[in-house]
Amino acid sequence: MTSGPGDKQNLFAAQDGESSRSSNACYIIAVGKRRDGGTRYWCLAHKADATAKYGRPAAGCRASHIPPIKSKDTLLLDVDQYMGGIALWGAVPPIYDTTQQPLDRGIHVHARSMAVSAKTIDRTFRAVRLIGSQLPKGGVVISELDAIYYMVSSVFGYELKHIACSYCGDSHLDKDWFSVHPHRRHLCAGCGKHFRGSDTAIGNPICRIRDAWSGISRKPRPAKKKLDIRQADYPGGIQIWGSNPAIIWTRRQREEEGIHVHAFRRNDSKAMPDDTFSLVTIDGVRLDPLMVRTLMAQSALPHIESRVVAMSCPACGQPKLSIGAHAFTPAARHDCARCGRQFRGSSRFHKTIGNPLIAILDRLATYAARPPQKHAIGLLPETL
Repeated sequence: MTSGPGDKQNLFAAQDGESSRSSNACYIIAVGKRRDGGTRYWCLAHKADATAKYGRPAAGCRASHIPPIKSKDTLLLDVDQYMGGIALWGAVPPIYDTTQQPLDRGIHVHARSMAVSAKTIDRTFRAVRLIGSQLPKGGVVISELDAIYYMVSSVFGYELKHIACSYCGDSHLDKDWFSVHPHRRHLCAGCGKHFRGSDTAIGNPICRIRDAWSGISRKPRPAKKKLDIRQADYPGGIQIWGSNPAIIWTRRQREEEGIHVHAFRRNDSKAMPDDTFSLVTIDGVRLDPLMVRTLMAQSALPHIESRVVAMSCPACGQPKLSIGAHAFTPAARHDCARCGRQFRGSSRFHKTIGNPLIAILDRLATYAARPPQKHAIGLLPETL
């Protein structure tokens, strides 16, 4: 990363990311009763459930294995120092990756010193502390989970709001199942207690500052560029993501939506192209932006892991794309959009979700220089 003006954009040790405790040490307390009458335990250090079988305290909470966010993983970003604008997105691994690049997960940051300058910062971090004249004193910390689940909820069209725990005041983040199902009863990660919100909604701490920059359009426009390439021309591999609305966008130029592609001539070269396109064709295979965007969001929902499959109507052969709530709700039967026939998906799971892109990417892989990477994002399931 290249430092910004005044060298102020150094990596910053987030106050809530480090402590004097061992990185794996839990701090477990009793927080109430379970539905079966047993005691419920919560870890205040890792903000996770710590209840073992029969209502006993666990030796460690369910999140104790996750490395804490350290100084090298956190960016201090002074928004006022980047007159060309900044942009932040929730970053998950590409849905197709034939490179040898490491796992990319967290908050992807673009920052420009001037409007017409190249990006001064173009990297992914586990956390970002934003400071600036339009933000609260001391700044605001955005974590990787805040960013990832903001992406998921946004892709599936859900409005988000800032929700604070009525007991401890912590900003509430709805994860996994809860990030795509508006609800009123929430479980606070800060204190482990259940509380009721003022209305049925999905909470994300990012909403505290999302609209701090007035006068800047947040509605993306379709990308203008098109891409038609062969994988053989890029021995370093290619990476594919669906576009998703930026968490923070302070550029005057409107954000573009489509399919984002990185292509590498060599393993150690800079990605070229590195851009968002309205239409992408690779080895004669055309990609559908909706399928790409949907699969990217589906990959960040642990409760549907392995349930997104390629399937076709047995009567007319039409590939099945589950849309709306069906895109994150596994079902035993599916309706064909072409002939209307109802059919069952063929999978080891009784209930599944259809996305033809699974088969399309398998077809693309037959033209690749190396097998696509299978990234394990490592998010924990959160369900009722």
